[in-house]
Amino acid sequence: MEDIFMTDTEQHMTIREMCDAFEVTARTLRFYESKELLFPIRQGTRRWFTRKDRARLKLILRAKRFGFSLEDIRQLLDLYDPASQNLTQSLRAIEIGKERLADMISQRDALNEAITDLENQLVAGEEMVASLTRMNAKAS
Repeated sequence: MEDIFMTDTEQHMTIREMCDAFEVTARTLRFYESKELLFPIRQGTRRWFTRKDRARLKLILRAKRFGFSLEDIRQLLDLYDPASQNLTQSLRAIEIGKERLADMISQRDALNEAITDLENQLVAGEEMVASLTRMNAKAS
């Protein structure tokens, strides 16, 4: 890399290095760039990702893992303000996180109910098949 892309406090990474470091595809990085969530330095067709981009990607990936929408993620990223020690961003992240957790718990409860119903149906089905098998065995 050229010296203009290296400083004492910041190292720029290529798209390949970002892919390797975060285990994402180049398509994923370009998608987040197109959605204006990442802002790499463009030099011709090359992209150079800064420490800020890496921090943003880390937050994006964590938020996506928790099921946050892209709009929620954008809001959180837009609230970044080191002057306030990111208090507003943290408060909003907690608010969105609590909403998402409630949704996930509701989904889990619905899934647990469906699992129990299916288990009961399978037991009833197995009992019916066993009964029919016994009846057929007696008839022959």
